Amino acid sequence: MTDHGKHAKHELEAETPLARVALRFTAFTEKWLPDAFGFVLVGTFVVLLFGLVTGEPLLKRPDDPAATKGFGMVDAWGIGFWSLITFTLQMAMIIIGGYAVATSGPVARLITRLARIPKNPRSAVAFVAAVAMLASYLNWAFSLIFAAILAREVARNVPKADYRALGAMAFLGLGTVWAQGLSGSAALQVASASSSPAPVQEVIKAGGRASGLIPLSDTIFTWQALLATLFVYVVGVVMAWFIAPGEGSARTAGDLGVELKPLVGRGSPYKKSGANGQHEESAKRRPGDWLEHSPLLSLFIVALGVMYLIRYFDGKSFVSALDLNTVNLILFLLALLLHWRPWRMARAVRDGAPAAAGVLLQFPLYGGIFGMIAYTGISARLAGWLVQASSQFLFPPLVAIYSCILGIFVPSGGSKWVIEAPYVLQAANELKVDAGWMVIVYDLGEASANLLQPFWMLPTLAILGLKARDIMGYTFTMFLACFPAALLAVTFLAPHVIG
Repeated sequence: MTDHGKHAKHELEAETPLARVALRFTAFTEKWLPDAFGFVLVGTFVVLLFGLVTGEPLLKRPDDPAATKGFGMVDAWGIGFWSLITFTLQMAMIIIGGYAVATSGPVARLITRLARIPKNPRSAVAFVAAVAMLASYLNWAFSLIFAAILAREVARNVPKADYRALGAMAFLGLGTVWAQGLSGSAALQVASASSSPAPVQEVIKAGGRASGLIPLSDTIFTWQALLATLFVYVVGVVMAWFIAPGEGSARTAGDLGVELKPLVGRGSPYKKSGANGQHEESAKRRPGDWLEHSPLLSLFIVALGVMYLIRYFDGKSFVSALDLNTVNLILFLLALLLHWRPWRMARAVRDGAPAAAGVLLQFPLYGGIFGMIAYTGISARLAGWLVQASSQFLFPPLVAIYSCILGIFVPSGGSKWVIEAPYVLQAANELKVDAGWMVIVYDLGEASANLLQPFWMLPTLAILGLKARDIMGYTFTMFLACFPAALLAVTFLAPHVIG
């Protein structure tokens, strides 16, 4: 063994056991990590093959044109392909709106102040984890950008911190608590008639809810759900503290070839210049450009939106009335207000749009997978298997494990929910498990899968200047603690357990 190898081995042995596990997993993922788009392609093939093996016909259409069951695999795939088109646009808008809010001037200055709080490498990693999870609870898309920018700024202030660990912790909210928060896809879908597919609403009605909907007050805002979220949050912060490598094993941004520019002021990547090299605000303008540079019309739109929201929520429970469209409107108005001038808002949306490319490309394929499960006999068959393999007590953790596994192939909380919901809720009805709690079970199980596959990491990685293989050793180590914590929570806090 060379002197360099002996030195590296000595440094590794000097780390905490958890840090050593994370470093070894990182070495593995650097070599074997697949491409993100491959997951949905493989998932489509696996579901089609599963349907054929279990007896579903390849080509079949029921006689009743209004039927939602009894289709062959090909026809079901085609019907489902565009079934998520409304949801696809809603998710794209959440990503772009979150980016616009996170890169506004006031929020950028807030990030700069927050980044000065941690003073050493270990506290830096734990701090980014704590803030990322809190931000994801407020809005998952916002947290992807906000936490990534925070991690870069923390790395500038604590240059000896491991940049890979900071990057992994910036993503941690998407692997833990995001779906339990205000932008959780499954909870918002079942609370909204426009976002929840008809087969899902029919199963909810069969469970005793005449509206076919489940309000947020019966899902993410129950005390059991809040306590489960807090438990996973604490486990995540503690783990982040212990897996942070020391200075000897740390790889800084400079080691990885990443240049860290200041977030605000001269040299900031978010302080753009015009085509002639001048700053856009100071560049020579035509008289007609005043519309883009005056805040008056932005304030008019914000006032219009606020008036609508006041009327919309009047006489309603806030948590029950909140849905994807409302969340997106709030994000849009907040971004418009924070950017102040229309041209800044337009620039932020233009810069954030590429982060939504994966959603636009892959969600139709997720819709096809949903169709093959929901519009054939697969959903009923899977529901029967879940009922036979489980009991009322074991059903929540079993579904959490199943949701996590499926999440590796379908890395989207919203589109995967419409795949699972018909048979999971049907099985829950038969076992007398509360449907609202099964949304919580799904949330915590599905979120954990994001620590094992790279799809939702892409916007964060783009800002950090890293590749998925750089951080997935750390995210997998976090999975080994956060997922068992989620299983304990969904099992022992379930309403049917505590009465």
